[in-house]
Amino acid sequence: MPTPRPSATVVLLRDSDHGPQILFIKRRAGDAFGDAWTFPGGVLDSDEYLARNYCRGLAREKADSLLGVDNALDYYSAVTRELFEEAGVLLGNEAADESIGSFRDALYAGQLAWTDFLAQHQLSIACDALHYFAHWITPTVMPKRWTTRFFLAQMPEGQDVQPDGTEVVDSIWLTADLALENARRGLGKLPYPTRKTLESFNGLDSIDAYLAWARQCQENGIPTIQPEM
Repeated sequence: MPTPRPSATVVLLRDSDHGPQILFIKRRAGDAFGDAWTFPGGVLDSDEYLARNYCRGLAREKADSLLGVDNALDYYSAVTRELFEEAGVLLGNEAADESIGSFRDALYAGQLAWTDFLAQHQLSIACDALHYFAHWITPTVMPKRWTTRFFLAQMPEGQDVQPDGTEVVDSIWLTADLALENARRGLGKLPYPTRKTLESFNGLDSIDAYLAWARQCQENGIPTIQPEM
């Protein structure tokens, strides 16, 4: 039985005339969840802990208690890094300079360390912009497994989504209802955790409602979801 790899994903939200929209990305064929519409995210790097000193807005003890682990800030770092690498969106406490987008390829290729990037540009990770709401573990029978923390975040002002063109080949903004309807009509494949997450958003009609829902999830206690197949 393969050991699940720690990972993190983010439901990125923006306002629209049709209600809150969610960012979906499509990965290249052959990758995990390739050709499906998913949320941005990925696995924790082995040196993710080095970014803890750049985390702002959430104390380490509070984060550990919330996620039930002793390295919770590593998940906040990973999901921030992955969102930037895959979609060009940076959840930082400082205004992002347009020039930082040119460093994404080096980050993805491992030629530039995440902490070096943050230090060089005097950036920090806005942990208080990420709202934890779910924990999924891949079924034991699957050949590849993840233990994934799900977060909500609002799209920062003044930034645009720019798929990296290598790992992520496309992106789209959709309401949760429309994404589910498209999947039912065969217009877009959704992995099971993605679909169930969208279904849990039923009735949320504003970004404030989404964030209040995430807070309620935390107050109620967040269970670990591990489907059996």
